[in-house]
Amino acid sequence: MNNTRSESDTTHLFADLSARHRDLLWVLSQRGTSESLPLKEALNGYYTTPIEHGCFCETLDDLVDRGLVTKQAHDLHTIEYTLTETARRALSARQAWQGGHRSDTTAEGQNQ
Repeated sequence: MNNTRSESDTTHLFADLSARHRDLLWVLSQRGTSESLPLKEALNGYYTTPIEHGCFCETLDDLVDRGLVTKQAHDLHTIEYTLTETARRALSARQAWQGGHRSDTTAEGQNQ
């Protein structure tokens, strides 16, 4: 069985994620390999309501289960998370999609 995903599969994989999943992937892409606490703090700095620890952990574990993030023990007390190549391609495809679907939604330029 071929383990590589087509570009369409990668795009759809990302499109089906919740906003919190996508935000967490974005933060991880900007920070590089990271422990969970700095990732959670970055999201808490963005959201108006703090993220519950259990919910954050579930989101992170779900991304690992989906093959978008790898989880590796750095030592006995530290786990580090890294984007997979699939996640990098999905983020890139998302940015390309967003760039191609922008429209002027200001009051002066609303589509009518």
